[in-house]
Amino acid sequence: MANKIIEVQNIKVNITNMNDNDYICISDFTKFKDGKSASDDVIRNWLRNRITLEFLGTWESIYNPNFNSVEFDGFKGRSGLHTFTLSVTEWCEKTNAIGIYSKRGKYGGTYAHKDIAFEFASAISPVFKLYLIKEFQRLKELENQNREWDVKRILTKNNYLIHTNAIKNYILPDNDYYKDREWIKYAEEADILNVALFNTTAKRWRELNQELAKNSNVRDYATINELTVLSNLESHNAELIKEGKDKEERFEILGSIAKYQLDILNNAEKIKLLGEKDNI
Repeated sequence: MANKIIEVQNIKVNITNMNDNDYICISDFTKFKDGKSASDDVIRNWLRNRITLEFLGTWESIYNPNFNSVEFDGFKGRSGLHTFTLSVTEWCEKTNAIGIYSKRGKYGGTYAHKDIAFEFASAISPVFKLYLIKEFQRLKELENQNREWDVKRILTKNNYLIHTNAIKNYILPDNDYYKDREWIKYAEEADILNVALFNTTAKRWRELNQELAKNSNVRDYATINELTVLSNLESHNAELIKEGKDKEERFEILGSIAKYQLDILNNAEKIKLLGEKDNI
């Protein structure tokens, strides 16, 4: 099957389909960062990062029943060492990974499942990631003009596991008393993101929208742009939690990120609409 191509900030990005899943060529992303053929080095440096390995390991554990968790633990244990290196080929051969792979020949490069590709895009540039998601969304809408494609499902799940994993490992105390009450901490962290992005807590939204709240929540009524930013906020908050930043400091940082990224997407939408009007 021939690749599909989208253009993200003047960079042509290849997309292929394997087993009914979209895989995006992350080697193409590195042209945005370096403008030259250093993609293997950029991807290797990203792979050797412990946070990257935790993300990949979590993804594979969920979607890949043949994932070799023993080999994964070995890689994770060596991550962070100056002598540690890891290639895509070695990762796949040792762990039986299916989320990322290298391809030779025409349309060659390193391809990653869309969930993983979006995560790698964050390492390249948060702004590049925003535009990548928008262009990917546009492609899927064109492909599915006769049937609904729920982009919201992808955006809401993309970084959710990394976010909750950070809460579990760095915030929740390891004792029996908190095991039955851990949902409280998850709700508190979710509301930090809600206020940073929507300027309201989940409880306050339910109070103001009692009829709607019977079968939904504030995130169900978010725009695609808002959910794109929310996906990024989950990833950012996970990193801030690991850095040990307190709740107040994280809220200030996340609020600034939310405003900045949402402005970018909303302005891009306005420019797109103006261009369509000019062509009428």
